[in-house]
This record gives sequence, structure tokens and C-alpha cells, in this order.
Amino acid sequence: MSTSAQLASAHPSDWPVDPGWQGLVTHFFESAKGQALLAFLHRRLQEGAVIFPPTPLRALELTPLDKVRVVILGQDPYHGRGQAEGLAFSVAPGVALPPSLRNIFKELQRDLGEPPPTFPIPGGSLVRWARHGVLLLNTCLTVEEGQPASHANRGWEVLTDAIIQAVSQNAASVVFMLWGSHAQSKRPLIDASRHLVLCANHPSPLSALRPPAPFIGCGHFSQSRAWRERHQSNTQAATPNLAIAPKGAQP
Repeated sequence: MSTSAQLASAHPSDWPVDPGWQGLVTHFFESAKGQALLAFLHRRLQEGAVIFPPTPLRALELTPLDKVRVVILGQDPYHGRGQAEGLAFSVAPGVALPPSLRNIFKELQRDLGEPPPTFPIPGGSLVRWARHGVLLLNTCLTVEEGQPASHANRGWEVLTDAIIQAVSQNAASVVFMLWGSHAQSKRPLIDASRHLVLCANHPSPLSALRPPAPFIGCGHFSQSRAWRERHQSNTQAATPNLAIAPKGAQP
């Protein structure tokens, strides 16, 4: 595996973010919790652990705070080789679609009649979504190969909670899509009087069709599009290929 596909450094200076996020990120890494997280990552790298993704803060690099229109929360990066690219649910170009992402595209097509994505172009990379205002945020931002949740409760959650709160407090008319109990546990961080909060089961095949809120059939993409259209006068449009943005917008 190419070393470019895994974490090579435990130095935040090697993880670029948009300037709008820089103060929040710097404050976290200067805190005791942030320092402990960096020490943990450095130690695991020194011990030879293979850690994904190569750039943990990529969501903050591609989606500026003042451009956030939609937030989709994931839990853990993919732990298979070559999969994770620093965006929730997204996989690197050329990688087969994981089951959860396949169900996301399935619901997208069912809800809005969008054609299914072709493979390998555009495949499962959601970079285009991220560049048009969709913050694809995992609540834990690193993981070790073959070990899901191996970096949970090491400090990332403190940063990602702060990110969610920053969006809630500073962005206007955002749609939060909370899929599964883990994502929904972040609901208290969101001001539902200012933003649209949509909840459903996780898109994993284990839960996508189960009650009480099946993911398949949830209609979140059409609800998001309608919300975005109502608030269009105060925000910038995203690309229609997201299917969660106003129709007719240009990429």
C-alpha cells in the first residue's frame, strides 16, 4: 500500500484546513485533550500502526465554515486499505462502493429520481459534495487498519463536537442529516430552531430497512432540497448532482 494512502504525520500543521476553521482547530490542539490525542497518534505511528485516513481534517479543508449548507455525520473512517479519504461515507476514487454508501445512492435515486452513479466515474468519492457545502464529518477522525473504533474516545470527539456546535451557532439554515443512534446522540449540540434536523436509521444494510425510521424511504434528500430552496435567497447554491441542493444550480 502506498504510504500516501495512510497517515504519515501526527503534526496538525501537515493537515490543512480552511482559514475559517483554523482558530477552532488550533484551540483544540493546544488544549490538554488535543495534546494527548497527538501524543497517542505519534506513539502509534512510531509503533508501526497503519492509520487512516492520510488527512484527518480533509472535511475542514474542502468545506469552509461559511459555506456549510448540509452536515452529514458519520462515526468512524473506513478501516480497509485504500478506502478512507477523510470524508464521512466517502471512499477514494477507484474503490468499490461500501454497502452503506451504496444505500445512500439508492435512496438518492429513489427519492429524487437521480440516475445511479456510474463506476469508476464518479464512483464513491464525495469530494464534489464537500466542495459544494456538504460537511461530511466523522465524529472520530482516525482509525487503525482492520480495527473499527480503535481511536474512539481518544479526543477526536471533543473537536468534532466543537465543529458541530460552530456550524449550529455560526452558519445559516443548515440541514443536519443524522443517520443512526450515534449521529443522533449529537442532536443536543444543534439549534433546531434555526436548522433542519433529519433523523433516520443508519444506511448500513443491517438497519437501512428496519423500523422505527428506515433509511430507505426516509426522503431526506427531497426534504433537504426543499429546505435549501426556501432559504436560497440567503445562501449560495450548490451543484444539482448532490440532489440535496436547489435544482438548476451550477457546479
